[in-house]
Amino acid sequence: QMKRKPFGVILITVMTVVSSCSSHYQMDNITRSRLLIDSKYDALPDAKSSNIIAPYKATVDKEMSPVVGQTARYMAPDRPEDLLSNLLPDILMWASPKFNENPDFAVYNIGGIRAAFAEGDVTYGDIIDVAPFENKICFLTLTGEKVMELFSQIAKRGGEGLSHGIKIGITPDLRLANATLNGIPIDKTRNYRIATLDYLAQGNDEMVAFKAGTDVVSPQGNENNVRFLIVDYFRDKTAQGEKIDASIEGRVYIEK
Repeated sequence: QMKRKPFGVILITVMTVVSSCSSHYQMDNITRSRLLIDSKYDALPDAKSSNIIAPYKATVDKEMSPVVGQTARYMAPDRPEDLLSNLLPDILMWASPKFNENPDFAVYNIGGIRAAFAEGDVTYGDIIDVAPFENKICFLTLTGEKVMELFSQIAKRGGEGLSHGIKIGITPDLRLANATLNGIPIDKTRNYRIATLDYLAQGNDEMVAFKAGTDVVSPQGNENNVRFLIVDYFRDKTAQGEKIDASIEGRVYIEK
């Protein structure tokens, strides 16, 4: 029969264990990077892991493996700009006429781009990796003054995804130096129509200027999720015999 230990003995034991596990280390900083998972990791498969996955693989592959298009090159997001963080806001612009919208420009947050596209075939699963969230396309209007506030907030973050035609220069200490649309300085007295994500329209990712948006159109149907708009774009380009591509254009640049 097990004897019960006095509560005091148990408490002292617990305190001793806890104190012995305490650490004198302190975190100085956090760094991160993106790791592309592609076919090279299939070269040395682990049999035990493969056996665990096997019962689920067929179902997942059926959903995720269909190819929706091809990329012309490796495409990743980065600040101040990169190929993928240029492509996705351009896709928002491409999709806008389906919603009877003709925005002046689009904004896509780099933090919402969670993977890169390898060169070659792109599957439905690859697109989910890039855009895994339930973000929907959204349209709103900002005054020119608020647009400049928005670009200042983007500058402070070191850049975000901006559509073709926008160019913003930022200083080395991440302040907005200038901003143009199609070569014309932003006019603080006029209104601008913007395509973005509903998540950003709420002022998230420190882009609080979006909270001043008016005439908001925010379709919430599942088909309005940006991942489906990306799939539609890939399939449309494929039907035209084109590979998906983008270029670095100086949409966001650091002034020297």
